[in-house]
Amino acid sequence: MLKVRVFKAIEYPEECLQYIAGHRKVLEAYGVTKVTSANVDWMYEPYTYIITVSNDDYTKTYGGCRIQLAGGSVPLPIESAINNMDPRIYDIVRELAAGGGTGEFCGLWNSREVAGWGIGSIVLFRVVNAVLNQLPVSTFLGFCAQTTFRNSIRTGYQIMTNIGNQGTFYYPKEDLIATALILNDPLELKSAHPEDRERMMSLRNNPVQTIVEKGPKGEMQVDYDLRIMSAATSDLPLSR
Repeated sequence: MLKVRVFKAIEYPEECLQYIAGHRKVLEAYGVTKVTSANVDWMYEPYTYIITVSNDDYTKTYGGCRIQLAGGSVPLPIESAINNMDPRIYDIVRELAAGGGTGEFCGLWNSREVAGWGIGSIVLFRVVNAVLNQLPVSTFLGFCAQTTFRNSIRTGYQIMTNIGNQGTFYYPKEDLIATALILNDPLELKSAHPEDRERMMSLRNNPVQTIVEKGPKGEMQVDYDLRIMSAATSDLPLSR
């Protein structure tokens, strides 16, 4: 069984370090040594939330992603990534933040150890969208690689054609393309594919549930608890 949890980063430093180590390992496997979402300043920022996929006793992290809200001391990764290529990103984020709150889905990674067991990036996309009703946002951003673009669109994100080259950038290196995305309806999720919307609303309406996820290699039982954890009340091992 695997466990999917959501927690405020500043309350769980050890779990954050596990997430960081796994993310760096995956990036290095693809030859990427510099990416803005790999910066660790967010660990000390109360506007940051982490989603992890872990084993039963939380000693091993197999994947995860990060939710970074605008308005704290740490800029959104998309701002740091593309401001030199298109400085309009600052005004866009500022306007979205003032218009009801915004943030970014970033730092997604999955270990090869669980590849093919039905808990790939699509699960993390669904989980992020499912928890957005617990956060002060009326829009949500993403800056995705080609490998996760399809899952972004399936879960309701749309290309930000008002920035870059119709939303695309060469990032994090010249032979890779990343796309700026926006989720305009994080509460209703009407722009998502119907099947994905059904799964996301199920997770939102029943944040504590166990699902058998299916992949090409077989099935995996996944225990979801998508209530944003507090160190005082959760079953995550407390970092001290």
